[in-house]
Amino acid sequence: MELYAVKPYLYWGGVAFFLLCEQVFSYRVPTVARTRRWLANLPLSILNGTIYHLLYTSAIVALILAGQERNLGLLNVWPLHEWFKIVAGILILDFFIYLWHLLTHALPFLWRFHRVHHSDLNMDVTTANRFHLGEFLVTGLIRLAVIYTFGIPLTAYFLFEILVNMSVQFHHSSIRVPSWFERVWVLLFVPPFLHRIHHSVRIKERDSNYGVIFSVWDRMLGTLTTEVVQEKIVIGIGSHREIEQLGFWRLLALPFTRNTP
Repeated sequence: MELYAVKPYLYWGGVAFFLLCEQVFSYRVPTVARTRRWLANLPLSILNGTIYHLLYTSAIVALILAGQERNLGLLNVWPLHEWFKIVAGILILDFFIYLWHLLTHALPFLWRFHRVHHSDLNMDVTTANRFHLGEFLVTGLIRLAVIYTFGIPLTAYFLFEILVNMSVQFHHSSIRVPSWFERVWVLLFVPPFLHRIHHSVRIKERDSNYGVIFSVWDRMLGTLTTEVVQEKIVIGIGSHREIEQLGFWRLLALPFTRNTP
């Protein structure tokens, strides 16, 4: 639990760090006032994080400890070295989050909730946790199921949570990253240019690049898109282009409204 205790500090430290970097090394000029977006994004992040912690953290830890005590899960079927279980656990968790992300785009009912995330008119580090509470809670159930099925070690889960937060903050951030670095980074991981394509208003571009930590799943399963002119990408979704539609309370109600493109 000592490792997990640093997660909130890393998260909010990351928010502060990337917000500062975005002021100095901004990728593009915002099309709407940052503060108007932050008044929706930050409350959503606090709400989701608080409820997720109260509902899931203790349950996940208890499930992992019970699984280790009883040798439950596929990773405990064979006498594997602990470091191998940790690496495999991180890869497994990331792969299933990739699959879940793909489903939130492919299934209309799930897209109703996930479009809260994509409705942001600009991208920055606060977009990283701009999710509807309903989607966030189902994500927790999926993690419980994966942990139980595979017997994910406690260290692997804690490291995964930290890596996910760091990754999504980085690739949602509106920071100018050297092109040579992104070309190298994309071989295994998700750089900002790749995820910027995923937030395009164009549906064909949006329905690609589902990776969270690793880009290899997109490459392996044919959902990778890289050849897009970055300067021409318009962020958001076609049905909601007015900032007045995208306040905190409007976003909570968004899954229950009619427009779904």
